Formats: sequence, C-alpha cells, structure tokens
Amino acid sequence: MAPGRSRDEFKERQWRRWISEWRDSGLSVLAYCSRRGLNPSSFYAWRRTLERRAAEQATFVPVHILADTSPGPASALELVLTDGCTVRVPPGFDASSLRQLLAVLREQPPC
Repeated sequence: MAPGRSRDEFKERQWRRWISEWRDSGLSVLAYCSRRGLNPSSFYAWRRTLERRAAEQATFVPVHILADTSPGPASALELVLTDGCTVRVPPGFDASSLRQLLAVLREQPPC
C-alpha cells in the first residue's frame, strides 16, 4: 500500500474471497482469472500483498504452563531434638544409618 493511502477494506475482502475460491477450485491462476474476468497481474499482486500482510500479523499461540516436575537441588535436612541437639543430614543420606544415629542419640545424655 502506498504511503498516505488508506486501505480499501471492501476491495481487500473481495480479493481474499477470490483467492480463496481459486485455491479451492483446483484451476490454474490463468484459468481462474479467465473465468472470473480478472486481470492475472492484479491477481498475482493481490495474492503477494495479502500473503505479506498475513505474515506481518502477530500470531498468538496458546501456552500451557506445567508444574515443574523435575526435582530441584536437594537441600540438607536439619533435625532439632527435644534436648536441643541438632543433626544436619546431607542430601542423599542413607535412611538406615540415620535411624541408627537417632537411636544412639536417644540413648546418650544431652549434647
């Protein structure tokens, strides 16, 4: 579209219809234009213009945000016993070793 000229919405809609009809017809551009009484040069120019306009339009795609299911970096556990002793357990600890440690701590006098 030339600078300063407004779009002719009616003309644009008409060319969109004709181009859509041509695509559905299975005819060559020249055969379709001949049947419709259209100038093939105008047809090609409008097809190019409308394709360019379609490419310039913003396209929105739906996005679905999913909860992060990957485990984050593991952090150490910290146990504060009733007698005030603190046990820090690193990530990847062995559960049976921790049970043994807790059993020993329960038997020992306060820290």
